[in-house]
Amino acid sequence: MSEKNNFIDQIRIFCRSGHGGAGAKHFMRNKLTAKGGPDGGDGGRGGHIILKGNAQLWTLLHLRYYKNVLAKNGENGSGSNCTGKDGDDIIIEVPLGTIAKDEESGKIEAEILEDKQEIVWLKGGRGGLGNQHFARPTNQVPEHAQPGEEGVEGWKQLELKVLADVGLVGFPNAGKSTLLSVITAAKPKIANYAFTTLTPQLGIVQYRDDKSFCIADLPGIIEGAAEGKGLGHRFLRHIERNSCLLFIIPADSLHHKNEFNILLNELKEYNPELLHKDILIAISKSDMLDDELKKEIKKELPKNIPHLFISSVTQTGLTELKDALWKILNKPTTT
Repeated sequence: MSEKNNFIDQIRIFCRSGHGGAGAKHFMRNKLTAKGGPDGGDGGRGGHIILKGNAQLWTLLHLRYYKNVLAKNGENGSGSNCTGKDGDDIIIEVPLGTIAKDEESGKIEAEILEDKQEIVWLKGGRGGLGNQHFARPTNQVPEHAQPGEEGVEGWKQLELKVLADVGLVGFPNAGKSTLLSVITAAKPKIANYAFTTLTPQLGIVQYRDDKSFCIADLPGIIEGAAEGKGLGHRFLRHIERNSCLLFIIPADSLHHKNEFNILLNELKEYNPELLHKDILIAISKSDMLDDELKKEIKKELPKNIPHLFISSVTQTGLTELKDALWKILNKPTTT
């Protein structure tokens, strides 16, 4: 299966939780009692639809053909105060960073952020009460029992936003994939043409003293991504979860400041809150620069944003880059 099809970060499914079983209308009958009191049991609860976090999953691919998720109904109650069996729950395992939305309203109904975390997404209907509950001194032969509650149904969306500490932001072919392949054990597809990276690639950066952090190479951004051009929103969605954004601008860019401003503006157009994240600029492919050119590029870059010159090929500046990222990720939080 190709890389493009192998990463599924959004699916649409029809869900229905189980209906509750009906309570029983029943009266005790045996050899000794011709007409005893009410003994109708309660109906069972309808099956829930539950989301469960699984840290081993990185995509929604396994749910691709999961078009209808229908939980079992609860069974009806019966005589002798017997409660009906609850409907079986359905557990849907999802990667960390998955949000569940109602398609019609767009409301976020659940969010999975931890391994083995379970959230009852769609509750099953409650079982109805049997007629034993309705006996009163004034009505010792109740003919009433409750029907079960209906389950919840509707078209839903599951959407994955990659969980990573650092997100790599840059135009196609800026050198993000090469950097990821050098500082992590990830092996992204690398080639000299735009949109090589069609899907987010995650890698773990091994830092000093067995420490580590997670970095994501995200699909290259282009002008107009916020309006859905290129890979558009599919890319920008994954940036929302990153603690720090590392802007990669290649040394051979004609206008370094201009390129940075375009990238920044795309993020602002999509979600202005993204600009509140910590930002670091790395000038990639800097092995082709001499000191004079570096000085010229420095003059172009924003004064208030830290920057480094790196080269994935010669591995220049990569230790300093790791140090800078670690410092940003572990700075004291201000309350």
